Amino acid sequence: MRAFQFVKAQEPAELREVPVPTPGPGQVLVKIGGAGACHSDLHILEAPPKLGPTPPPFTLGHENAGWVEELGPGTAGLAPGDPVIVYGPWGCGLCMNCRVGKENYCQNRGNIRAGGLGADGGMASYLLVPSARFLIPLGTLDPRDAAPLSDAALTSYHAVKRSLDVLGAGSTAVVIGAGGLGQMAIQGLRALSAAVTIVAVDTTAGKLEIAKRMGADETLLSGDEAVTRIKDMTRGQGAELVLDMVGVNATLQMAAQVARALGHLTIVGLGGGTLPVNFFTLPHECSVAAPYWGSISELMEVVSLAQAGKIHMLVEHFPLERAGEAYRRLHDGEIQGRAVMTPNG
Repeated sequence: MRAFQFVKAQEPAELREVPVPTPGPGQVLVKIGGAGACHSDLHILEAPPKLGPTPPPFTLGHENAGWVEELGPGTAGLAPGDPVIVYGPWGCGLCMNCRVGKENYCQNRGNIRAGGLGADGGMASYLLVPSARFLIPLGTLDPRDAAPLSDAALTSYHAVKRSLDVLGAGSTAVVIGAGGLGQMAIQGLRALSAAVTIVAVDTTAGKLEIAKRMGADETLLSGDEAVTRIKDMTRGQGAELVLDMVGVNATLQMAAQVARALGHLTIVGLGGGTLPVNFFTLPHECSVAAPYWGSISELMEVVSLAQAGKIHMLVEHFPLERAGEAYRRLHDGEIQGRAVMTPNG
């Protein structure tokens, strides 16, 4: 089968021929419907050799959905043809965090793997999933459209849900960056907290228009005027929740400027910027966190919201042979939502 693989550090990924894997005991072979392209993949491809994940080659694609193709010996609860979405972070399954579904925070970090982020991912005709516990039924959702729910939606949903206690009546949430992650964060805020005023900030008017359609109450072009407007809206206090979906120096600086005392400043984007933290740089008791992905139960909640029509992802489909083009457009900021490879049409 063909697979789009990370082959060499700081070089473009390549389409290569690889064997179709055979599922062993407890494993599941999934026929891929959709595999999302994420900025994390660009970081993998562009990182110096010693800073990357597991040494190449491996198949990219950590946002995956499809249909059960084959069950390994002893695997139960699924049947060939079932539409499923793949939970991304594969932990040890034995530590306390894994036992409660928080495999994204596996305590045996040497054991945690993820398809597309070290292990072979879904940008191929088939994906070998190490355990049936990582598969969530999709019901009537199309795997070709649902794949980004496993990361873009789950990561944003988790970042919102962990801060619901600060989003009471009259609260304000600021989403910096209205790309794929930001769009899902806006919808997650709208689905989980009817009382919050949602402000989207971005550098492009087109993405702000999408943010408005997704549920943002106000949209602002990034800059000093946006900071002033947010302060005016909140009577000088700042926002209870600031989600930085970009994570570069400029956005982190803005996030610190518009956060409030007792608020949450959450860094979701992997831009590599630095946020100085000391007694004087942030409002008092403003918590700073950098969450990673989300839990299995949260992915189930995300799927339920999508099934109910309360969240949806803007998706642009690409055949596998155009994966290189999709990544070039992602790098250049030309993808409005999520680029999704469809290896099986």
